[in-house]
This record gives sequence, structure tokens and C-alpha cells, in this order.
Amino acid sequence: MKLLAGKPGWTVEADVIVIGSGVAGLTTALNLRSSDLSVLLVTKARIDEGSTKWAQGGIAAALGPGDTPDQHKKDTLIAGAGLCDNEAVNVLVTEGPEAVRKLIARGAVFDKSESGEISLTREGGHLRNRILHAGGDATGAEVSRALLAAVNNDSGIEVIENALAIDVLKSDSGAVCGVTLHVIGAGSRDGVGRALARAVVIATGGLGQVYAQTTNPSVSTGDGVALALRAGAEISDVEFIQFHPTVLWRDDSLSGQQPLISEAVRGEGAVLVNDKGVRFMIDKHPQGDLAPRDIVAIEIFKQMKETNSPHVWLDTTKVKDFAERFPTIFASCIENGIDPRKQMIPVSPASHYSSGGVKVDLAGRTSIPGLYACGETACTGAHGANRLASNSLLEGLVFGTRISADIAANIPIQGSPSEKSSPEFLLDPAIKMTLQLAMSQGAGVMRSAQSLSETLITLQQLASHTSNKPCIEAWEVSNLYLLATAIARAALERQETRGSHWRSDFPESNNNWVKRIVQSYDSNGNWLSKFTEVNK
Repeated sequence: MKLLAGKPGWTVEADVIVIGSGVAGLTTALNLRSSDLSVLLVTKARIDEGSTKWAQGGIAAALGPGDTPDQHKKDTLIAGAGLCDNEAVNVLVTEGPEAVRKLIARGAVFDKSESGEISLTREGGHLRNRILHAGGDATGAEVSRALLAAVNNDSGIEVIENALAIDVLKSDSGAVCGVTLHVIGAGSRDGVGRALARAVVIATGGLGQVYAQTTNPSVSTGDGVALALRAGAEISDVEFIQFHPTVLWRDDSLSGQQPLISEAVRGEGAVLVNDKGVRFMIDKHPQGDLAPRDIVAIEIFKQMKETNSPHVWLDTTKVKDFAERFPTIFASCIENGIDPRKQMIPVSPASHYSSGGVKVDLAGRTSIPGLYACGETACTGAHGANRLASNSLLEGLVFGTRISADIAANIPIQGSPSEKSSPEFLLDPAIKMTLQLAMSQGAGVMRSAQSLSETLITLQQLASHTSNKPCIEAWEVSNLYLLATAIARAALERQETRGSHWRSDFPESNNNWVKRIVQSYDSNGNWLSKFTEVNK
């Protein structure tokens, strides 16, 4: 199965293609260059766009006095609600500190205390202060800056901007040997072309735009996961969509990217209250306002439902030096008519992060030879049913390093694209808003068999709205359709509440569901599902 597109009009080659210019993609590309492999770095918009630069809180790593990887592992496992892969978590927390040190060596500058030591803060689910941050609340921007500077100084990395990866190219043996791209540009590389390589790494970030309101930028349409699905790769855990509990509420009618209010704000003393001014998290979890994200999100949702209010309040009036500690958030609040030093911030949950994605092993390998996935696009199993705050940037650093090492050790000879034809499809961009609203209403924070079934019916109806006019918007909505269907199918199948997956008709966790839902999509457009045991 592939997207309807024109015939390739140009060809480019490299040893490895890396799709995506966030922390995962940039880290992978830079480490590949250490093995003297040529890299083609493909990015959908400008190289400095994407989700990484929007990350506010920071990077979690056991670097503080008395902290250990074992303690970081314990917090990660608790947040993951019984579905974390133990080996993946071990890799993440034990290799994380060195990955952060390497990032610092590359030029990343993190905030320091008065004593000159790196300043560490705390976020929800962490029992210790282990979050490195930069620019107060601009950690992602600093990480992106440092990595981009290194990429720009490496002549062995060729960058193609404004390029959407349409489909994977495979050889007659089924191994990946490149991708088709559509470039919005001028000159020899304009329109549809072929990029050939000995290995392909997908690091395209998240899929937040499948929902009407999200913290993700407009480019986060899950292109990488959809790309892998159409190629026949397995995906896993996609029902676990993390909704960030504290997103600045402006108006329910507004869609797309919404301003995030980092958990670090609560780490510095902010508290959640309802319309009556009552702190509702105190008796809901031992960590109160700093409970794991899934717990906080669902409690906010319940408060909103009970009071028939579109939001709750985040009381930030007692946060010390708010404007200096959180300059980005402060500016966003002021822009929306709120002074967080004097006024409470209206907040509500919005889609934030996909704990699932393309199923990979500890070397980032997918079920298709030569195809790798990293970062939010991938599912290593490290996050389980709910990602621990600030483990995402860390995952990109750690597994980007692992992927590059595996490719360097095992890179095959260049294959030739198969000439076999595949069924094509394309959907009308006009369905986008209907799709997003259906997902927000039926497969959002709280789900049920009825809501999910209704969502799937809507999606099936939308499938008839086809198009014969290839364009960026049509390719994106076709990708969103695949992901929405996968999320709703898995969420309907998992008959329990666990982590970031909440079912009103199955409100308790069930030991029979300590397993993963693995999905694939065959060449005829049929969905296949299977279960795999966790840590067996």
C-alpha cells in the first residue's frame, strides 16, 4: 500500500537517510558521521522546526547527588503502569547520563545554580530533582540549537528541507533501500523524487495533529508511523496517547497547537484548583499536584465534567520569580491577557505525546530489514502505558546513539527499488477537521466502547472521501487517517484502564491486559492485530 503520487523526477543517494530534524534525527545523523557514513537528512519544514524546540521542561537523567539510574528506573516503571519493557528502561536510565554529557560536550548549555553546578528541578512522577533545563523553560530550543550547530558544521550531512517522505522504497527481497520524497523547492530537486540509501531512519516525531487540540506543532501529523505502516512494519502501544494536563485554555473552538504550561511550573510550587478554589489533587495521589501525567489529566477531566467547566485553574501566584524562571510561558500568558504572577492560569488537557509507535528492538530496528525508527516515532517499550515526564528528549539521545552504532556495524550494500506495483490511495484534505473532532470526542482523555465505536464508524465514512490530486495536505490527512484508525482500534480492543488509556466502561486495570497490542497493515489495506507478553 502506498500514497498516490507522481512519478519521481530526480534521484539522490547517501549511505543513510535520516527523516526528521528533532533530537532523535539530529543525534542519529551526527553519530553516523563518526563512522564516516554519508547522511541525507530530510526534514518536512525548516530544519529548526518540529517538536524538539517546543520542549519546555527538560531532560531527565540521574546526575544529581544521591540520585541513581535505579531510582530513575523505579520512577519510570511506576509511570509506565506495568507495561514498560525492563530492558529498554535499563538502557534509557543507565546510558542516559553519558548521552547528556555528550550533548553538553557538543555545546548544549544548561541552567546552573549559584554554586555553578547544573540546576536540577523536579516534575510529575519523579521522586528526585533530576530534570536539566535551559533558558528556564526553553530546554528543547537549546538542545536543538546545539545539535543543529554541529550538523551545520559537518559537510558529510546533506540537508533537504521542505521535504515530505511519502513512501518507503523496498528491494525485491523486501529490504528498505530508500524513500520517495516530495520537495517544495526550486531547481533540480522539486516535486517528487527518489532518495536511495543502504538504511533509513524514521525520526519524524509525534502525531498530535490527529486531535483537534494539541501541544504539537502543525508538522506533527505522524508521517513516519504511517510511512512504516504502509511499508508493512509493525506498530505497538498506539492506544497510549499522553494528554498533557496543563495546557493554556483559550477557547474550545480553537484547534491546532496550543500553549503548553510545563510541569516544571508545578515543580516550582504552582498548584491546581477547581472553580471553588479547592486543591483537588491533594487526596488523589501521594505526590499531589506532581502525580504522573495520566493521573493529573484524568482528575482535571473529572473536575471539568463535574463543574461543567471547560478548564480548571493553575495557581501560579506563589511561584518565585516566575517571569525569570519561565520566560517563554510568561510571554505566552501575557500574550493571552494573563499575568501569572497575579492571576491563575486556565488549563485543560490536550494531546501531547504518543507512548507507542513503530515497534523496534533495542537497536532501533523495525520488523523490516534496513528500516529503523527513533524518538517519538518509535515504540521501544521504555514508556509503557504512560511516559514519565522529560524522558522523551533522553530517549532520542540514547537510542539515536544506539541506532547509529548498529547501522555502522551492519550496513548492507545498496539495494535496487522493486518495480512491483502496489495499491495506491489518497484522501481529501477536507476531512481533516471532522477526523480531528471525532478523535477528540471519542478517543480522547476518557473513552468507552460506545465512543470508540462511533469514532471508527466516522472514520470508515471518511474513507470514502478519496482524492486524485496529490498534494501535501492530502498526504498528511491520509497519514492522520491511518493513525486515527490504529489508535481507535487498539483503544477499543484494550478493555481496561491503564496509564494514559482510560475507559469509563472498564475503570480498573486488569492483569489479563499486561500485554501489548501489535498492529500491522497489509498491502491490501487490511488491519492485523496480535498480542505480545511484556517482559517474557
